[in-house]
Amino acid sequence: MYKLFYAKKSASMGVRVMLEEIGVAYELLDTSVDAGAPRPPEQLAINPNGWVPVLVWDDGSMYECAAITMFLGDKHPEANLAPTIDDPTRALYLQTLVYFANSVQNAFQLSYYPERFADTPADEPSAQRRGNRRLTETWKVIDDQIGDNEWLLGDKFSATDIYLFMLTTWLRPSRGHPEIADFTSVKRIADKVVQRPSVQDVYAPWIADPNY
Repeated sequence: MYKLFYAKKSASMGVRVMLEEIGVAYELLDTSVDAGAPRPPEQLAINPNGWVPVLVWDDGSMYECAAITMFLGDKHPEANLAPTIDDPTRALYLQTLVYFANSVQNAFQLSYYPERFADTPADEPSAQRRGNRRLTETWKVIDDQIGDNEWLLGDKFSATDIYLFMLTTWLRPSRGHPEIADFTSVKRIADKVVQRPSVQDVYAPWIADPNY
């Protein structure tokens, strides 16, 4: 059985959707993403940054959402969430997950946590504005990549579609973020992903109020 250090409004929700899609037993371990809030010692022992998700199983543990996504997809091939090593879409699968983590999520960090990128409080608005512009740039790359594909990798649903949906739930136009409607292919896929029972369950609070 897996254990997942979990907080709402975080990337741990995407990992929880993965676990639901795979159909394995798991336990949620409550933690926080609020600055200054205490973290469980067990979580900090695995990830000293104090971030989630953190996944634990019988003989191992790991953190970083993209890495956990790759691990679970390969660990449970029966769920068909990851292309096999010899699948023609495997390279695009890996590339997309790393791009989500390194580029799209980095832009969100600039927007939500500008203090991490600015020398002084006076510089934070500039970092935040750059993050918001970067969100438009990075989502445009993904939108163009999708094109007319049924799903992000082509004609098969995969973990990249779950990851895409997770990231779209962080968009807040009130903060200067672009609207998801600006990226028609991204929105089309997100609208399909949200219909999945796993997403309906995990993201019920967001579905009820996208600004929760």
